[in-house]
Amino acid sequence: MRTVLRIVTLCALPLAAACTETVYVDGGGRLTPPVNVTYTLEPSGDPTRPAGILLSWDAVGDPALAEYRVYSRGSTGSSFGLRGSTSSNTFHDNGVPHVQYYVVAVDLDGLESAPSVTVTVDERLALERPAALSSISLDRAIHLSWTDNAFAMAPQRFREYRIYSVPYDRDANLCDVLWVIEGTTVAPEFLAAALTNGAPRCFAVSAISVEGYESLWSPLRHDTPRPDGRNVLLYAHAVDPDRSGLRFWNDVNADGQAQGSELGLVVNGATVDADFSVRRAADSSLWLRPEFAGVAMRLYAAAPVGDLTDVDYAPGTGYGRAEIEAVPGYAYVFEITEGSAVRYAAVRITHVGRSYLLLDWSIQTDVENPELVIHGGLPTVIVTGGEA
Repeated sequence: MRTVLRIVTLCALPLAAACTETVYVDGGGRLTPPVNVTYTLEPSGDPTRPAGILLSWDAVGDPALAEYRVYSRGSTGSSFGLRGSTSSNTFHDNGVPHVQYYVVAVDLDGLESAPSVTVTVDERLALERPAALSSISLDRAIHLSWTDNAFAMAPQRFREYRIYSVPYDRDANLCDVLWVIEGTTVAPEFLAAALTNGAPRCFAVSAISVEGYESLWSPLRHDTPRPDGRNVLLYAHAVDPDRSGLRFWNDVNADGQAQGSELGLVVNGATVDADFSVRRAADSSLWLRPEFAGVAMRLYAAAPVGDLTDVDYAPGTGYGRAEIEAVPGYAYVFEITEGSAVRYAAVRITHVGRSYLLLDWSIQTDVENPELVIHGGLPTVIVTGGEA
């Protein structure tokens, strides 16, 4: 014989509306208990406080089934209580989950089955946090990459990475507190796009297990998107003066915002509009010369770089007014001072001929921000030459 113990809590008005009825079963009803009870946590960004939990189980295929009831407890030392009921074989519990849950099937007479297996929410199942995070500044975007140790730790339990970002205060060297989710990915890299050039941001990455456990965050990384341009053609000044100079940014409307029409302007290399010009030496080699009085430059490194994006951080010293020979594959960094504002720019030479060259360029519109696009602090190499 089944014995049903029903405990009813009675309350006097006006508090009766807040009272609940809890049903406990000794021996179970005639329905079979739910099986294959599993759960998935909903990450919140705080590994210690998931946003919720979703329980699921195999449906009980019995026409006498009326509903399922979910019981839980906040600690292993406390008693189970009714958490809620549902007619489906899933149950969503919003907020920080309880420690343990089980499910019963309820028949049309209100009798409960024996309990399912109890599932335990155990934060010790969380994956390792990504050990390192790096970034590359791009035009209206930041490319992020990180160590894949969370996946390597437990490939069968890895689900995805979550990427977070927030504005960064460079003056205070602080990240804001209102973090937002940039996206998710299964790869150890991510492109944060549709960003504002010149607006610094902080980034962090966490690893999510198949159960929804969120790891601690990676180390924080800040970076700043900046405009760039590719395959710009400049002629030697002696060949075509009007197309021999480049101005990285001319803020025509003085709004402090870089519009496309103000960036990467090909100008006459002999005017104050040019940040630098291309000059041809007697041996037909081409050289870069600072033109605007506030411009100083330096060779970025003593070896070629693979792409403009390898020029991530402008060196702090070593700038001068000397000409430097334009060599394919090499990168050059510019320090541009206008009044009290100091900005940094870079070019990478992609081709050099006898009369012209091709280059890629970038500029950081954020004042005194040296983030251009993963190297920095390399030795200073200055080469000087003459012009024709």
